[in-house]
Amino acid sequence: MEAVTDVVFRHVVVRAARPDVFFTEFVNAASFCSPEGKHSTYSRLAFTSDEQPMVAQIWGTNPENFAEMAKALKKLGYAGIDINMGCPARDVIKIGACSALIENPSLAAELIAAAKEGGLPVSVKTRIGLKTRKTEEWLGHLLQQDISALTVHARTQKEMSKVPAHWEEFAITAALRNQFAPQTLIIGNGDIKNRQHGEALIKQYHIDGVMIGRGVFTNPFCFEKHPREHSRKELLELLEFHLDLFDATARLQLGKIGPDNQQAVQAERAFQPLKRFFKIYIRDFAGASELRDKLMHAKCTDEVRAIIGSTPDIS
Repeated sequence: MEAVTDVVFRHVVVRAARPDVFFTEFVNAASFCSPEGKHSTYSRLAFTSDEQPMVAQIWGTNPENFAEMAKALKKLGYAGIDINMGCPARDVIKIGACSALIENPSLAAELIAAAKEGGLPVSVKTRIGLKTRKTEEWLGHLLQQDISALTVHARTQKEMSKVPAHWEEFAITAALRNQFAPQTLIIGNGDIKNRQHGEALIKQYHIDGVMIGRGVFTNPFCFEKHPREHSRKELLELLEFHLDLFDATARLQLGKIGPDNQQAVQAERAFQPLKRFFKIYIRDFAGASELRDKLMHAKCTDEVRAIIGSTPDIS
């Protein structure tokens, strides 16, 4: 997920309950291949050996960039490449990328072929249509491109995440896979609460796996094989681990930046996205929303720790 599944948060997820496969945030192939923009992809592509199998999710519209990036990703040690053909954001739609490729199947096929030049398994994540459902036509086309896996978010681009996922479409998807590409794995995505919910959907719709995204915001322990209730203390310990790991990673990155005043500016900028995670840990108790509001005004991790430490009855 954009600005969520970075190397820090993935290790938080490992601490809570490890999934079977990790994916990076999606990375712009044009930026990766540009001398001016390549530095912006470093943090998105950072991973550690204990995260394998690690799959790089990429996006863009230029097959040459895809081929160049795919070859580099293999050298970097990735286990696979996933092409994002499902992001519904308007800014990427305007340039013909991600969900816009649903209306440009020939370019989609070119991008898949280019990504294969890196020698890694190539998968695709997509939706069932742009404005209207095109399950048979679009997914059938993708399944004829000899991809390793097809992850389907069971909504159209227009629907965003505003309606329940159309899981009934997976009966069609499974039939298409059986017809065109028995070797391709089908991964379901959309409204999956936890591993047990996902396993039930796998069995019901005869698919091969599920991808959990936003579900981790309501339950960071969603990948547990044996689910149980988790205390407020456990959530706060997980938040503390997140803060500590964030600080350690930030120090490494800031060591590469010039003067102290520039480091301070960069540190505050880096801290801001961390605020989106507070709702994972601070919830479901009296005063949680007021506490989150205080945390949203913090400017660094030390302030976060101080606010939590000064809040009575939180442990």
